[in-house]
Parts: sequence; C-alpha cells; structure tokens
Amino acid sequence: MDQSKRYVNLGLREADLIAGGRHVLCAYRMKPRPGFGYVETAAHFAAESSTGTNVEVCTTDDFTRGVDALVYQVDEAAELMKIAYPVELFDRNIIDGKAMIASFLTLTVGNNQGMSDVEYAKMEDFLVPPDFLKLFDGPACNIAQMWRALGRPEVDGGMVVGTIIKPKLGLRPKPFADACHQFWLGGDFIKNDEPQGNQVFAPFKDTMILVADAMRRAQDETGQAKLFSANITADDPAEMVARGRFILDTFGENASHVAFLVDGFVAGPTAVTTCRRNFPGQFLHYHRAGHGAVTSRQSRRGYTVLVHMKMARLIGASGIHTGTMGYGKMEGVPEEKMVAYMLERPEADGPHYRQDWGGMMACTPIISGGMNALRLPGFFDNLGHSNVIQTSGGGAFGHKDGPVAGALSLRQAHEAWMRGIDLVDYALAHPELKGAFESFASDADRLYPGWRDRLRIAA
Repeated sequence: MDQSKRYVNLGLREADLIAGGRHVLCAYRMKPRPGFGYVETAAHFAAESSTGTNVEVCTTDDFTRGVDALVYQVDEAAELMKIAYPVELFDRNIIDGKAMIASFLTLTVGNNQGMSDVEYAKMEDFLVPPDFLKLFDGPACNIAQMWRALGRPEVDGGMVVGTIIKPKLGLRPKPFADACHQFWLGGDFIKNDEPQGNQVFAPFKDTMILVADAMRRAQDETGQAKLFSANITADDPAEMVARGRFILDTFGENASHVAFLVDGFVAGPTAVTTCRRNFPGQFLHYHRAGHGAVTSRQSRRGYTVLVHMKMARLIGASGIHTGTMGYGKMEGVPEEKMVAYMLERPEADGPHYRQDWGGMMACTPIISGGMNALRLPGFFDNLGHSNVIQTSGGGAFGHKDGPVAGALSLRQAHEAWMRGIDLVDYALAHPELKGAFESFASDADRLYPGWRDRLRIAA
C-alpha cells in the first residue's frame, strides 16, 4: 500500500522544523529492496515508526493523523531520507514525566528495521529539540569529579591515567587486588573489564573487600588519591542496587573515589537509568561492549557510533568509551573525534544536524583498546586536548618493567605532549617512557623512526 500521500511532505523545510521545536529529526541511510520505490518505502518506514501499519485501520482519527512521522527529505542517489517525529509520539514516565531512550529506540529503530521492503536502514544522526531535551536525565557528574578527587583543577585537568585488569575474564580476588595495588603505585584509575562481576572463581564481595584495602594502601604509600570503576551490571535492577550499596559500604571513606561501570549496550537503557537514578553521586561509567553489532561500518542496519554517543549523554552517562579513532587496536578513523565533541561540547555538529545541548552536563570520552604511551601523542594531536580517561591494559601491564613503570610511562607521555616536547627527547630523561619504546618496539618503529639511535638502544 502506497502511504506516501499521508507520511511524506517534501515541502517541509528543515529550518522551520528546527525552529518549531516540536519534532525529533532523524537522518537515515536507507535502501529499498528491488521492486520497491524509494519514496513509497520511506513512507512505509515513517508509518511503521509512528501511527501507521501496512493497511488502513478503523481506529485512525484526526488526532492520530496529527502526530504522523513525516518524511521531509529524500535523496535516492545518496540513499538518504530524513524523518520528523512529533515529540508527542514518545513515551514518558508516569512518576516524573521524564523522557526515555527505550521509547526513542522503539519508534526510530524498531520494527522498521525488519520490514520486507527495506534492504537496509541505518540512523546516522538525530536532533532533539530544546524542550524535549530537558526531559532527559543527562549526566549527574563527569570527569570534573575525578579531577577534584585527584586534587587537580576542575577545568582542563588532563588525562586520567588508567588501566584494565587483564586477562579480560578477571583474576581470583587476591591476585586481582594485588594487580590493582601495583598499578595504583604509578597510575590513577582502574576499571573492571565487562565480564568481571561475581564469577565463581572471584566472588564479588571477596574481591571488592580486597580492592578497597588495596586502594587504601596505595593512597597511604603514594599520598595520592586513587580511583576504581566497579562493574555493577546485571539483568535485575535490584541486583545492581545491591552491588552498588555493597561497594559504597565497603569503600567507606573512599566511596567518592568509586565509579560504577554499567555495560550499557548489552544491559540496555534500563540498567543505565537504574544506576543514574539510584547513585547520582557516582561517576556512571558506560561500557559499550557489543555495540559494533549495529554501529560498525560493516553493519547497514541499526545506528552509528555517533547516534550511540548522543543517546549515552541523554540517558545520563558520566563517561562512555569512544574508541581510539584509529590510534589503538579497534577499528576507527581520526575523523571520529566528532563523537567525542558531541559528548563534551555545549554544541556540536553531527553529519546532518547541529545539536545544542541546552546546558546539559558534558559526558567524558573514555579511550581504551590497544593504547600505550607511544600512541598517546598522536591521539591527543588529533583530538586537540587530553581531557579524557585513558585505560591501557597491555599498555601498562605489557611494559617490560611491570605495571608501575607502565603507568608512569603513560603519565610521562601525557606530560611530554602537554609541554610540546618530542616523545623520544622526553624519554632520554625518563626511564619508564624509554622502557615503553623497548616494550612496544613495533609501534616505536612505525611512529618514531630512528628511535633506537636517539635513545642509544641496540637493535
């Protein structure tokens, strides 16, 4: 059934829709299946996303026609369609009237992804109008809270030196806590990796008790604050709250030094919101494992990384992993710094829309995945600043002299970049950084040709 007369209005101007402020605008890369027209398929997509179905139904009235999602722009050659969704379409809480990401996803990437006339459709960007934006929680805190705990300025406090305890599945309680203690003698921040929780070989309570003790000892030995991100992800919100409360009780006087990690893609917006609303005083560390199933360049359905980042800020993440933009081991390109800017800036450009965040608190980029001291300067050059949380697993524990030296090498690489000093020159007077060149020699050969001669290291 051709629904283009109802669900398509190519006379609408995007500038007018933005000025009106009563539509969420979404841009998709969409291709119909062979035999289906572009505009007709776009109309069917908009109908399924809002008030329609594949046949006329007797329950349609003037009100429902007034909240139709409307296709307002198409470019078949570029496979681009844009749809305006009236804000009245989206579900809101009965307890406080707040908006929810679950409803946004249900409409904008729901059943329309599986329709028989759609070859593929992927959301590339969306725009939230000011009044609707105010109905989302947004972050309650961000990296400024960590800088405060570390005794740094709360503006431009610089990189937080972090790691991930490897192997990914975790360790038994005492070896895990011992690894934390060792890294903390040189670094700032440690996070659970996403599989680490209450495994049979590492009971959650036993592990957290030992980690809290390791934090106290490391702080006493260094005279510096230390930070830990504890995984509280679970299917059951009650389980998440129980984990969070146990952690706060266990860390006691250091409770403000603890972030809560939520595996936000696999556990969903309910898990993120459970943490955001039950523990607003804790840094909400959004881990995005699994997102590549829909955001990767190979996937033509779902949504992009940029869309994922925007949703994370709306829902209240304090920080989220952004990838390493081609400078680490994960796929990415330097141009993906756009996703970091969308998280951290008051206004930022996406590929289709400029989002004004209306004073919503910034969300902090977290970088991980194959980073070491040698790769940091290039990353910071591309990003233009170093106000990130950086977590190197192998980049710390793969250092030839151990995790303390690994942590210090990361810190020294950041210092060199901040001072505008060539990394090889800085390594001459900093043995831990020099050791990073030897530890990650293949990276050194690629990024710093001639480093062996300059550091007087035999091949």
